[in-house]
Amino acid sequence: MTLRAIALSGLLLVASSAATVPAWAQQAEEAKPHARSYVRSEAMIPVRDGVKLHVVILRPEGSEKSGEALPILITRTPYGAGGNSDTVNASKPELAASGYIFVQADIRGRYGSEGQFVMNRPLVHVPGNRTDPKLIDESSDTYDTVAWLLNNLPNNNGRVGVFGVSYPGFLSMMAGIDHHPAVKAISPQAPMTNIWIGDDFFHNGAFRQTYGFDYVQQLERAKDDQRVSMSEDTFDYFLKNRNFEGAAKTAKMESLPTAKAFLSQPSYTRFWKDMAVEPHLTRIEVPTLEVGGWWDQEDMWGTQAEYAALRTHDTKQDPQHAVFLVLGPWNHGGWAGPGRKLGAVDFGANTGEQYRQTIEAPFFEFYLKDKPGFDLRDTASFRTGEDTWHHYDVWPPKTGFKAAKLYLAPQKGLSFTAPKGDDKSSVVSYVADPADPVPYRARPIQSTYGNGSKWRPWLVEDQRFVTSRKDTAVFQTAALDKDTTITGDIVADLFAATTGSDADWIVKLIDVYPDDAPAPMAGYQLMIVDEIFRGRYNNSFEKPQAITPSQVTEYKWSLHGADHTFRKGHRILVQVQSSWFPLYDRNPQTFVENIMTAPADAYKAQTQSIYFSTAHPSHLEVLVPAE
Repeated sequence: MTLRAIALSGLLLVASSAATVPAWAQQAEEAKPHARSYVRSEAMIPVRDGVKLHVVILRPEGSEKSGEALPILITRTPYGAGGNSDTVNASKPELAASGYIFVQADIRGRYGSEGQFVMNRPLVHVPGNRTDPKLIDESSDTYDTVAWLLNNLPNNNGRVGVFGVSYPGFLSMMAGIDHHPAVKAISPQAPMTNIWIGDDFFHNGAFRQTYGFDYVQQLERAKDDQRVSMSEDTFDYFLKNRNFEGAAKTAKMESLPTAKAFLSQPSYTRFWKDMAVEPHLTRIEVPTLEVGGWWDQEDMWGTQAEYAALRTHDTKQDPQHAVFLVLGPWNHGGWAGPGRKLGAVDFGANTGEQYRQTIEAPFFEFYLKDKPGFDLRDTASFRTGEDTWHHYDVWPPKTGFKAAKLYLAPQKGLSFTAPKGDDKSSVVSYVADPADPVPYRARPIQSTYGNGSKWRPWLVEDQRFVTSRKDTAVFQTAALDKDTTITGDIVADLFAATTGSDADWIVKLIDVYPDDAPAPMAGYQLMIVDEIFRGRYNNSFEKPQAITPSQVTEYKWSLHGADHTFRKGHRILVQVQSSWFPLYDRNPQTFVENIMTAPADAYKAQTQSIYFSTAHPSHLEVLVPAE
């Protein structure tokens, strides 16, 4: 997974609400760091159970002889440790110019490291127990790696930082749990945090079929990456194989460890709970910089969930026990590049460079080298639409905002005023047919990381290809007469009924550009937030239950965070649908014990009804600027 191998991401200093790029941002873009030569070496590090882990070490040329004491920056990865002077200057220019000892480490069982690979290996060791060889996990492996590096790398200054994107983001958070005392700063960026609740493999119980199918083969078929690249449209592949059991058997992957878990444990069992990171975040052990993108197609949930778990323990009185958050206009790992554009959307500035130069580099410089310049109070948020950076004292922001509800309304409208109609007059229905599911992106749909795949920017894809379908419900405002800002954790509160005994609900909040907007944005429908909820889990993620047919039921779930201004002349649109295929497996819409093995006769077309009455006011919970 190419983007997951990105080791460096960044944060950004927040600006004012002015429409122009602030002076500091212009200066940041102009401040190009000078390349510095690095010397490469490799080592095999023994850890407590006798396994040896492979590392690649890059240190500034001449620093060992000069006596220059430098901090160590570690990225642990399942994607293959590597790099040289050119790559470290290209991918980490700001930090490379300053001078660090960069270490990339293969985790156990991957590439050059010994041992057995376990996907998102759970924490098992007892905090404070540094020696038991039976209790190994990513936290203990990091501890042992740090201890060896401190003792074997000449002229290190005794301080260590750990950072990485995605799986390496998960590993970065592990470095901050029962950490080695030398670890002084970590930056989990788009970290895999809970792969059942909201990250890679499930979202609110709905199985991310194509992603799980591709990624498990990539990581579990061999010690190195085994990328999947189908020649056929994956929409057709998964449709003809009916369910994940059929797709896995065709690919001969059903015996891979995580695939076996998908097939046998589709609900939120102890297996998935043990992998979850957020229950372990009961205190801030080291300064933590969380980084994520508004349009992260893989791990949007983890960044915000880890920050939320840690923030309750941050009084902002002790910089050595603080958590910081950056949310920008990026897809998965997009902050490692320029960050000026994503798909057709142009943000008006190189937001990735701004972040790295004004937040990420100063963060590590401050905590690992005692250099001043890191002044982020808490959260840096790039407000899209307005395209400016803002600083907040907490996320979601409190000062200057108030809670509001955006209601679905008659005549397929949207309103901030509560509805007054009854259920008979205030309902929209559509037929959801599993034989003709709604595609999640325009076809043909390539394998996730296959040749020519459009996976990475799909969350900013123009939604006009799907909003005109008859199996969706669409609600929108008239053209706005003024700019309208929506901020915070956007929550869908949907009142709906189905003629079936199970259903999926997908809600999208979309910015509709005017028809006369400059190309290529004329009429563009840009998703701002979106998320799925599998109806069987409405009462419990652990114990799925059948939905009572034709009974109006309330479903409430987060669509994740946003900080977006719908410009004057634009429209706000909310879309509801019941499939998002083949990223998510098809819900048969007839309750079965295990959707992974659902029989053909369980897949039935059903009528879905969305209510917006006084008794059942479907809406989105948002924050808006206080008057």
